[in-house]
Amino acid sequence: MTDKNEIIPTKDGKNYRPNVAAIVLSAKYPEKCEVFIASRTDVDNAWQFPQGGIDEGETSKQALFRELEEEIGTNQIEIIAQYPEWVSYDFPPAIAKKMQPYDGQIQKYYLVKLKKGAKININTEIPEFSEYKFVATKNIYDYITFFKRTVYKQVLKHFRKEGYI
Repeated sequence: MTDKNEIIPTKDGKNYRPNVAAIVLSAKYPEKCEVFIASRTDVDNAWQFPQGGIDEGETSKQALFRELEEEIGTNQIEIIAQYPEWVSYDFPPAIAKKMQPYDGQIQKYYLVKLKKGAKININTEIPEFSEYKFVATKNIYDYITFFKRTVYKQVLKHFRKEGYI
């Protein structure tokens, strides 16, 4: 699933789906700090960062580039930082039914910046998002779906403390 330097931990005997997530800063960073969020096509009013499963034999970094291409139509990014630990969350019951056999996701977070001239296209082969926007980090919680807020707060707090955002 990962290279020998990247071990995905387990937690509490639950079955977590290995996942990668990207906090995508606009190409205007660092002059302007705004992040990409998008509304899912399959859940009403569920805004989130791009994310996706890590395939067998893939590192989290390889999954990051693949998932960004699949979800937002570009992998033209520069990695600014990565969160030092894996973080997890449980799916709410309605989503858990669709995501069996998984109880939730365990994620590696990356803070990335779009390269100048990178074009976002959410009308991908299998669209996951119906719309997107760039928002100030202080406004993210006006949009983000409830069950991801704790993880988002933890990760954003770290990147803020480290001086990235």
